[in-house]
Amino acid sequence: MENSITLETNNVSNLIHIIRGEQVILDSDLAYLYGYEVKRLNQQVKRNQERFPKDFMFQLTDDEVPNSLRSQIVTLNAEGNLRGAHRKYLPYAFTEQGVYMLATVLKSDVAVEQSIAIIRAFKEMRHFIANNALLFEKVSNIELKQLEYQKNTDERFSKVFQYIEDHAETEQKVFFQGQIYDAFSLITSLIKKAKKEIILIDNYCDVATLNLLAKKSPKTTVKLYTRSNTKLSDADIATFNAQYPTLQITKTNAFHDRFIILDGKTTYHIGASLKDAGKKSFAISLIKDPQTTTDLLKRL
Repeated sequence: MENSITLETNNVSNLIHIIRGEQVILDSDLAYLYGYEVKRLNQQVKRNQERFPKDFMFQLTDDEVPNSLRSQIVTLNAEGNLRGAHRKYLPYAFTEQGVYMLATVLKSDVAVEQSIAIIRAFKEMRHFIANNALLFEKVSNIELKQLEYQKNTDERFSKVFQYIEDHAETEQKVFFQGQIYDAFSLITSLIKKAKKEIILIDNYCDVATLNLLAKKSPKTTVKLYTRSNTKLSDADIATFNAQYPTLQITKTNAFHDRFIILDGKTTYHIGASLKDAGKKSFAISLIKDPQTTTDLLKRL
């Protein structure tokens, strides 16, 4: 067995393909991560074939092989070694369940350790797809075909990420009780979008609110409108400004609902205070009427 490489979850997403509607990793990439020869890895699988049903592992057809691997599929009688060597047979694809089962079959501490990072990457990918489901539904049929073509030509998810950054964002998201992490993740992503200024209208703020605002870009200022009896002390504000300038607080009892305005033009209505997001069911909605943003800013 060869030595395995050091694996970080963030890097694994580049190895995940969408084939037959499933998130999969190819045997050559798994062999590389585990430090095995491709041939030896697949031999272990064949010896335990009963543990790998079709929803755990399947062999690709010629049309499904990513372009980056086509030059390695040759008819010569050559053995497949680590990733990059020529191989005789079409590759196998492993789903998340297949990766887990493979770690138990290989019986290697390295395989188990690497598999944990790989499975975490699968989980993050599912989380990404779920949070952007509405956006994918809005993509036209032609654009979907283009994205599928890019993925099949080894552009993979990097092109999907870029597509989402360049197109309209999800207009509404509902979070149910207990989805605290999901809610905080979306709110954090909104805060990071602001380039110059964040205006937050939220009557119930505390240090947890500041923890979220700390995710902003370094040059982005924050104007917070909250109730006169806010739980934030002068010391809390000074501590925040010492590291994440600049936060300005205005006390007002004129608002009931919560709003966040990004760079003076993009407004979201938030159904719960930021510090309580996910504790009960609530929604975050993009306000599409520019006049509403203008009216809010005038009222402030």
